[in-house]
Amino acid sequence: MINFEELWVIVVRSIGSILALFVMSKVMGRKQISQLSIFDYIVGISIGSIAAQMTADSEIEWFYFVIAMSIYAGIYTLIAILTVKSMRARKFFEGAPILLMQDGKIIYKNLRKVRYEVNSLLEECRLAGYFDINDLNMAIMESDGKISFLPKVSKRPINVEDMQLSPKAEGLVANVIIDGHIMKDNLEAVGKNETWLIKQLKGKNVDSPEEVLLATCDINSTFNIFLKEESINIRHCLE
Repeated sequence: MINFEELWVIVVRSIGSILALFVMSKVMGRKQISQLSIFDYIVGISIGSIAAQMTADSEIEWFYFVIAMSIYAGIYTLIAILTVKSMRARKFFEGAPILLMQDGKIIYKNLRKVRYEVNSLLEECRLAGYFDINDLNMAIMESDGKISFLPKVSKRPINVEDMQLSPKAEGLVANVIIDGHIMKDNLEAVGKNETWLIKQLKGKNVDSPEEVLLATCDINSTFNIFLKEESINIRHCLE
């Protein structure tokens, strides 16, 4: 026979757990839903497990579950703030992109490092629309596990060979400043140094790297910057 009193308790606690999860998701930000890192995943499944137990376990008071979820959300928020302020913390908690292919060659040691098989790489190539791996110049595994591909110049959607053009050589665009921090290794990768970087900033009327949200440089020495406090006329707002 159905115990309506227990059923009502389950209904109320279910609604409460959903509301608690909704609030936690708002506090933790959209990234928890759209782009999970390893740490995001761990926190997400932990909070979800607590919410599920909150629904079914009537022997423990509901507010203990809310406290537990709040602790997870609080730790997550603190670490999110830390990763914004510290490049080392960001790399530790979120990971860093890893090259799987460079100059058309597969980097075997990096495949092993991320525990990835060649067949899996080929499958990702096909899903991205590249059925011949020889059409690719670079492949990069992003921190969320997705793979980005850079095709060879002659294999772009508009085939420059058919247009009889002589394009400049292309390669990976180096992020030389990220969130005000100079990325020395990336500078060296494109054959530049801090003196050159500061000179480029001065040429764009920027006094300090700390004013820069992102600065990039490619192998053709094309330098671009995005300022933290850049004046932008936003005409549309996505809801």
